[in-house]
This record gives sequence, structure tokens and C-alpha cells, in this order.
Amino acid sequence: MIQLKGIQKQYGTGAAQVTALKHIDLTVNKGEIFGIIGHSGAGKSTLIRTINLLERPSAGQVLIDGVDMTALGTGRLQEERRTIGMIFQHFNLLTSDTVAENIAFPLRLAGQSKAQVAARVQELIGLVGLDGHGDKYPSQLSGGQKQRVGIARALATNPKVLLCDEATSALDPQTTQSILSLLLSINKELQITIVLITHEMQVIRSICDRVAVIDGGEIVEAGPVTDVFLKPQHPTTQEFVAQVEGNLNESLTVKNYAAGERTMIRITYIGEQTYEPVLFETMSGCNVPFVILQGTVSRLKETPYGQLVLELRGAEPEAIRAVELLRSRGLDVEVLRHG
Repeated sequence: MIQLKGIQKQYGTGAAQVTALKHIDLTVNKGEIFGIIGHSGAGKSTLIRTINLLERPSAGQVLIDGVDMTALGTGRLQEERRTIGMIFQHFNLLTSDTVAENIAFPLRLAGQSKAQVAARVQELIGLVGLDGHGDKYPSQLSGGQKQRVGIARALATNPKVLLCDEATSALDPQTTQSILSLLLSINKELQITIVLITHEMQVIRSICDRVAVIDGGEIVEAGPVTDVFLKPQHPTTQEFVAQVEGNLNESLTVKNYAAGERTMIRITYIGEQTYEPVLFETMSGCNVPFVILQGTVSRLKETPYGQLVLELRGAEPEAIRAVELLRSRGLDVEVLRHG
């Protein structure tokens, strides 16, 4: 669906040149929600804006459904851009226009008739949950309502791709969740491909299928959210995961870890196994006492998962046998410490 090949972006020239993106290669599949997460200044805004060429890359190709956007002339590029909607962090609404007029704006630019515009606007107002607000002005709306207008406007021309540039960062947590739920329903109902950037791992965890982590203009880690979230490899990814999961190394330090014949392990459950008594059944059969030190049960989009940190009390051979039994039940078990 979307392919970024060898994307580079530099600003300035000579000694003043700054490299914002370095050799980016990414593929976004049709119909998925793909997240790009990074700190401020990491290059994520530049990256998402290369997809519709609001930022033209210094090198590389942007292909959407096989069409090389970087090779198009001005007229053809404008046509292709109509197939890409964009939602902005600060809404970018026309303050002197009503909700209905804001949504109608791209339809009028596309040359649709008044009847077509009116019908489409009413359809979109209902889709984003703004019934009864069509005649209001942006100043009369809450932040969440303004973003719903932005979403409706982005969907006006039936795009096949929806880009979200920090679409929830200006909203409170409750409103953020309602907007994420709306994006998820739009993705399911319209089968529209969504690419979003954020600095919040909670956003990625809530709705994304896959994620790329960007740091210093480079993709440092990428993959399915379940893999990246549950087994982060890069320090930047680990930092983002700690935003929502806490930091094991901080809460279970060597200082407060009891020494002796004790083994600390981390068990990861994914899917319906999360809700089954696998731990009880397995540990009952191997007669190794244990203490739960830390645990969580939650969801990654629609996939349930759980993580438990246990202290196994007993000699190392018994602890190893317990670990092997847990793994034989299909659990992911990592030995964190033995002492």
C-alpha cells in the first residue's frame, strides 16, 4: 500500500545542513493502522509529511499503490493527494466557517455540486458523532469536537489513506480515548489505511497493528505492536514502554531482591491464554514455591496480554525445571536473575 524506499531529508546547505531523516525504509499494509513513535525532534513529523509530499524528500521514493509520488508533476500530484486525508494536532479549522462549511471545503475544491456536497457533509457529520453541530463555529466547540470536524474534513473526498499528525496530543486523556475509538471504527468500517505519529505509547497500544520507533531520524525498531511492546530491544523503545508499564529495573532492584536460592523470571501471556489458569496448573505440578513480584493484564488493540514477574524459591535445578514446564505450556519465559 505505502512504501518508503531510502527516504532521506536534509535542510539547509554546507556547514548549516541538518539531516532530519536517514535512509528510511518502511512498508504500510493496506487497511492497517501503522504507528510511528518518537520524541520531539526525532523526525516523525517530517516522515509522515513525506507520504503526501508536504515535505519532499531529498532522496528516495514514496510509492502509494505502486504510484511513485516523488516522480509526479504538480497537476498529477494534486490529484493523488486527494486520496490522502490528513488530521492535524491543532485542528487547522477555518475559524470563520461553520462545522458544515469546514467539512465541505475540500469537496468544493474538488468541484462537486451543491447537492453532492450537502449530502456528503451530512453523512460525515453523522459518522463522526457531530449531529446537531453543523451550524456551530469552531469557537463554540470543545477540543474533541474540533478534532472530529478535522477527521470529517479529512474523510470528505473518500481517501484511501488517512495521516494523523499528533492528532490527540492536544486533548485530555478521556477525549483522546474517544478520538482513538473513532479512528478505530473508521478503520474497520471504511477499510481505510491509517498512519499516525505520536510520542505516547498508550496511543500505539490502543489502536495500532504495527509500529516503527524513530530516533535521530532513523528507524531503530519496527514490527507488530505485540512484539515491540512486549519485547522492546532499543533503549528508546524501552523508554516508551516504561511510560505505560513501569520500569522493572527501577521497581525490582538488586538492593530489594532477596538473595539465596531464588530465581526471578518474567512470564508473558498473549491471547486468550491470558485468562487461563496456566500458572497455577503448571506450578502445582512442579512443587516450587513462588511469589508474584509484579504483574499486569491489559490489551494491545484487541489482543489481551499479561506479564508477571515471579520469584521462584528453591535450588536452581528445580527452578530450571519449572521454567521448562512453563515454556512447554506455550508461555514466553525469561530468566531475569538467579542468586
